[in-house]
Amino acid sequence: MTRRPAPRRVVVWTAVLLVCGGFGAGVPVWTDARSAARYPVTAEDLAAARAALGALPVRPASSSGYSREQFGQAWADVDRNGCDTRNDVLRRDLTDVTLKPGTSDCVVLSGTLADPYTGSVVRFERGAGSTAVQIDHLVALSDAWRTGAQSWPASRREQLANDPANLLAVDGRTNQDKGDGDAATWLPPEHGYGCVYVMRQVRVKAAYGLWVTAAERDAIDHQLDRCVVVRRS
Repeated sequence: MTRRPAPRRVVVWTAVLLVCGGFGAGVPVWTDARSAARYPVTAEDLAAARAALGALPVRPASSSGYSREQFGQAWADVDRNGCDTRNDVLRRDLTDVTLKPGTSDCVVLSGTLADPYTGSVVRFERGAGSTAVQIDHLVALSDAWRTGAQSWPASRREQLANDPANLLAVDGRTNQDKGDGDAATWLPPEHGYGCVYVMRQVRVKAAYGLWVTAAERDAIDHQLDRCVVVRRS
C-alpha cells in the first residue's frame, strides 16, 4: 500500500517541536547558533575557562556600600604610557581611528566600533555624541566590590578599574542597560557573544581572586555550554 505523505501541518509542527525541544535542552536555536559561530573559541580556552570557573569560590554577594571613588581616579594612566585608559581602549577597539594632533597619538577623535554586545556598527565622534561608545568594565566595579574587592587596598582596586583585560569599548546605550549586572542578571543582546563575554569575566575574577555567587556561576556555566569551538584543520 502506498503511504500518503504527512500533512503539511504535521511537518511544520514537528519542526517547531524540534526547535523548541533543542532550546529547552540548552541548545541555541539556529539564529543563536549562527551568531555564536561568529565568536568561536578554542577547545583549550574553553577548558581553561571551565577549570577557572570550577576553582572560583562560590559565596553570597557581600553588603554593598560601593562608590566609584573607591576604585580611584577614572581612567588613570596606570601603565604610564602618557595616555589615559579610556583613550588606550578606544585606540585598541576601534578601527579607522583618527587621533588629535599634538597629543602624542593619544587622544582619539573618531573611529568605528564593531560592537560585540549588539552586533551593530557604531560611529564614535569626540564631542557631544561621544557617549555613543562607552568603555565597559566586563566585571562591573560594583560587582567586584560585592565579591571581594572591598577588602583590597585602594591601589589594587584602581588597577582592576583600569586593567585592559577587564575593559571593552561597546555601544553606549547597551552599556547603560547593563549597569552593575553580573552574568546572572545581564548578558549581551548579541547572544552569540555570551560565551566569550563570560569567559573574559571568569579570567578577570580568577586573576584578581574574586568570587561568584551561585546564580552567577550557574549562568556562566550555561553560557559555556553554548560556546562554538573552532575546529583545527
